[in-house]
Parts: sequence; structure tokens; C-alpha cells
Amino acid sequence: MSLTELSIGTCARAYGTACIHEHACVRCSLLRLDPAQHGRLVEIQGNLLDLITEAEREGWLGEIEGLRVSLVGAQSRIDQIDSASGGMAINLGMPRKAPGSTRRREQRR
Repeated sequence: MSLTELSIGTCARAYGTACIHEHACVRCSLLRLDPAQHGRLVEIQGNLLDLITEAEREGWLGEIEGLRVSLVGAQSRIDQIDSASGGMAINLGMPRKAPGSTRRREQRR
């Protein structure tokens, strides 16, 4: 499987296969985000808000719902990057053998 590079990450969809999202990648679960593209996602979100305003003004009722779904997807992706990058590192400590673990191995032999 080859991956397709996108402006906001990588698409895991097999190259050459049809995309049901019609290039609205923020909707797609196969998008693997590039956290460095946070600013681009914010820009996409702003563009979607502008397009929704224009569609409402022009009466393009068929476009409004699709744009709103994309807007929710863009916000979800922004939240995904924010939550992944905003967390503190957690020290899990060093692994150690459980008490009696060597005894069990000796009994199996």
C-alpha cells in the first residue's frame, strides 16, 4: 500500500482508490495528521466558516450541510492535535520482574 501525501498529513487510503469524501480529508478516518500543520487546519476552519456564510447568503442549501460536516471534522482534527501535543510526559518508572516470576519459569521446564 502506498500513502498519499496531503497538505495536512498523509492519507492511508490505497493509491488510486476512490474517496467518498471528495477530498474533504478532514472528514476521513484514514487521514494521519501532521501535527506541524495545526496552523493550516485553523486556516481551513476559517475558510469553511466563510463558505458557510456565503452559502447561507446565496441560499445554497445543498452545500450548507456538507460544509458544516467538514467544519466539525476540522474542529475535531484541531482538538486531536491540541490534546496530543498539550499533555505532559508521564514517568511510568522502570519495568521490574513481578515477585515469583522466576519460580514460574523454572517450574515450566
